[in-house]
Amino acid sequence: MKLRMLFSALFKMKNLGLLVLFLGVTSLIRVPIAGLLPENLQPLAYTGAAYLPAVVIYLAFVAKTLLSREFHEEFNSREKIRQIQDLNYECLRLANEAKRYTNSTYLQKLRRVMEDKNDIVNSFFKGEKSYIKEKITEQTLKLVISYIKLLINFCIRSKELKETDVGEVANRINANMRKLNFTKDPRMAEDIKNLIEMDQKIIDRLKEEKQEIERISAKLDYMESTVSMFKHQILASIETEDMLEKLETAVNEAAALDSVLEERRKNRMKL
Repeated sequence: MKLRMLFSALFKMKNLGLLVLFLGVTSLIRVPIAGLLPENLQPLAYTGAAYLPAVVIYLAFVAKTLLSREFHEEFNSREKIRQIQDLNYECLRLANEAKRYTNSTYLQKLRRVMEDKNDIVNSFFKGEKSYIKEKITEQTLKLVISYIKLLINFCIRSKELKETDVGEVANRINANMRKLNFTKDPRMAEDIKNLIEMDQKIIDRLKEEKQEIERISAKLDYMESTVSMFKHQILASIETEDMLEKLETAVNEAAALDSVLEERRKNRMKL
């Protein structure tokens, strides 16, 4: 960010205009000045060294700009706009990716969230600026990003669970239970019990994941409602610190759930 601030000061139109002016004046007066210099220094007037004072004065104006409070306010405002634009582009990129995984129901929900997001962003750029409005817009975009990431993992894992047939595992348990009833060998009986226990853990894990998927579905609905609610509040110019706290909490919760789903996907069981 500091490097961007430096470049912003270097390429500020006022400073560049002064640099061109100083270089132009130097170009006009260097020949007359050369005649006033001692003979051994006159060649310097026809080299790049003649323009060094103009560059030094330009850098002094750049330093003055960097110390200006007005410049810092303008720069921070531009940075905030750039950050919000970057978040908005990330929302659009993720939404396009999500379309590959969502069914018609969740695709419709995604479209509603994106429409609400667009209304919030348009309100930010067209309406009056304020610190609270900037932060709420920023946090809402982060919430939408978290929502889409969670939605992608939710849809992928939901499909995987629907395609998982626990019937084979249940059949193995039943078959091993029958073997256990007729086995006289204690060692064999212990091995069979271990197999039954492992298969039962698989079934229990899948049931737990299905319950978790249902909770995440409810969380996605809550996030959709949150974005919609904040859209209406922003359009009505009702912006408070409480809104910021709610948004930050929702973003953190969504990120945590997404991490859990991502980990489950990476470590998914093969039956």
